[in-house]
Amino acid sequence: MKELKITLVQTFLNWEDVDANINHFNNVLHTLNNTDVIVLPEMFTTGFSMNTLKCAKDSYEKGLQFMHSLASRKSSAICGSLMCEEKGKYYNRLVWVQPDGIVKYYNKRHLFTMGDEDKHYEKGIEQLTIEYKNWKIKPLICYDLRFPVWSRSTASNSYDVLLYCANWPEKRSSAWTKLLQARAIENSCYVVGVNRIGEDGNGYVYNGNSMVVDFKGEPEILENREEVIRTFTLNKQALDEFRIQFPMQKDADDFKVMF
Repeated sequence: MKELKITLVQTFLNWEDVDANINHFNNVLHTLNNTDVIVLPEMFTTGFSMNTLKCAKDSYEKGLQFMHSLASRKSSAICGSLMCEEKGKYYNRLVWVQPDGIVKYYNKRHLFTMGDEDKHYEKGIEQLTIEYKNWKIKPLICYDLRFPVWSRSTASNSYDVLLYCANWPEKRSSAWTKLLQARAIENSCYVVGVNRIGEDGNGYVYNGNSMVVDFKGEPEILENREEVIRTFTLNKQALDEFRIQFPMQKDADDFKVMF
């Protein structure tokens, strides 16, 4: 498949209200059709909450049920992160659900210590690359964006799309836009960043600035502070041709990530 249609869902989130958020997504996505991948923000059922005891069970169970239903109805893959409890531990887990029912997940590696995320959630230790419709997609979460080694592609161009779900505050929006462009340039890939808008229960304000960045670092940015649902078309032939013409990855340093 030479083209991939990917839909960015930039919206507000109801603080720690799983049912209200699921209802909202059902409403705003009701008329959406003809897309391959739908991307929701980080912790899309709760906002960036540390209240795992209250929210984790409903967040994951109801959120996953909603994702299966939406994927089936829209014949599209859907992804976003959820609070998750597993064997007594909590994770900020990005979940990918396909129309055929296949589920893949990635646990956030870099926990935001300034927000005490590390005190409530376990750090992920495995990366994930998804092969979907002949595209290779690598999903990551919010704060992961600041750590380029974790997202580094290889000489074999190990993925085509780097995807970030986020709750990235407005006061650091300049870093958000610059880092997304940097990840695209240094990895010769498309980068998709989906961020929320509005104010959360801790008083942090989010302005969106969700975007798609092409393999040259050129961004298309959604309207600031507005609820926007927009579908972009990624072109695999253009990406492949660029990589042939400018094969910088073959000169990249070889390394291993140590845990």
